[in-house]
Amino acid sequence: MMVLNLHPQMLFGMPNAGELVITLLIVVVLFGGKKIPELAKGLGQGIREFNEAKDGIKTEIESGMKEKEKIQAPKTSNSESTNNA
Repeated sequence: MMVLNLHPQMLFGMPNAGELVITLLIVVVLFGGKKIPELAKGLGQGIREFNEAKDGIKTEIESGMKEKEKIQAPKTSNSESTNNA
């Protein structure tokens, strides 16, 4: 009955040192010592590709915003020059 009274915030806390050690032992047993560097390399490549894609999208959005400003800028400068004349 005590398990049913847990708050959701208690379920998503950071793991402590004991839980991390147990997790690492399970990973070593499941994958073996030789496969862990390959897994880490694959994880690193995945993170790198994600960051490159994120940066590419960011630059594409920024360039689109700059093009939009260039298109709008001449219109505002022309209207200002006609108002001043």
